[in-house]
Amino acid sequence: MPSLGRFSQWTFLNKKQGWHPSDIGLRKYCRILSFFWPGNIIRYRFMDCNQLLNKQYFNRQDIIVLLALRGNGLDALYRKSQQVREKNVGKKVYYRGLIEYSNRCAKNCFYCGVRRGNKAIDRYTLTDDEVLEAARLALNENFGSLVIQAGERSDRGFVEKIGHLLREVRKLSGGKLRVTLSLGEQTEETYRMWRNSGAHRYLLRIETSNPALYKKLHPEDDLHSFQMRLKALDLIQETGYHVGTGVMIGLPFQTLDDLAADLLFIKNHDIDMVGMGPYIEHEATPLFRYRDQMQSKKERFELSMKMVAILRLMMPDINIAATTAMQTLHPQGREIALKTGANVIMPNLTPLKYREGYLLYEIKESTLKEGGLGNKPL
Repeated sequence: MPSLGRFSQWTFLNKKQGWHPSDIGLRKYCRILSFFWPGNIIRYRFMDCNQLLNKQYFNRQDIIVLLALRGNGLDALYRKSQQVREKNVGKKVYYRGLIEYSNRCAKNCFYCGVRRGNKAIDRYTLTDDEVLEAARLALNENFGSLVIQAGERSDRGFVEKIGHLLREVRKLSGGKLRVTLSLGEQTEETYRMWRNSGAHRYLLRIETSNPALYKKLHPEDDLHSFQMRLKALDLIQETGYHVGTGVMIGLPFQTLDDLAADLLFIKNHDIDMVGMGPYIEHEATPLFRYRDQMQSKKERFELSMKMVAILRLMMPDINIAATTAMQTLHPQGREIALKTGANVIMPNLTPLKYREGYLLYEIKESTLKEGGLGNKPL
């Protein structure tokens, strides 16, 4: 299938047909595209926009259409997703305090600023007291839970230390503070030990559901296997966690079809929570060389909002995070995400002196709003 470039089927039709979706009254109609490529022929049809948005199940082609919406059609998508959000999860925003525990990582992913091969950053690990102080702050601020995130490691010392910290957090909070881990691929034994030590949720981002694209984002070795990633996600579900995952949006080589498949993957795996956001390049990574093949940051942000809105329609009661990457690309990124379907915010509780060492991407915004935090209505 020929590439349409910069994620825009509409751009292709502009050149061939001389129109834009916002020109044809999308208050009543959406331009629905079904792509069939025998001899580069495109077949398309009209459908009432509300009829599409009210479908009980979106197939891959429906999602591609929604991802390509602009103008009035996009406004209709956002209105619908906000209605679904308020009906199913209410107007509350749930705060999950984020601790970036360590930037030491055994992996060498091509997109990540804390990859093993980046020798330009100072490596750190928080002390036990620093972790417990952050947990105490989360508890005092009435956060719903704590998220412990770090570079991926599976050595015995790291595994046992996390188990110890989980038990200490449980003791500190009297079991009131729920803990989410985001610590990558581990053995079933490790997942069970951490679960028994006090972890409730586990976030393992798959980054993309397309195996071919996954290979372009990682070295080709056993440590970066797509199948092992999927197996780890299955193990997490089997060991009793509430399971989260996520993808990057706006990657080089990525298509709307890839993103549609990502959303279907999330739904088909009955995921409980999602943390997805725009890909932001980091100059100290191999993927940075492909920055000229990417959308603008504005376009990546808009595409991320569409992903949030569509997922809310597909999975009405799922927890969706308004991520820091969204705030990095737009000064009100998290607030906009909340209005398009997200319902979780993760303020950064990592001590300030460490934050520059955890730059997964460049120009990361990280602020902790002071006073009155907790589970609050929009």
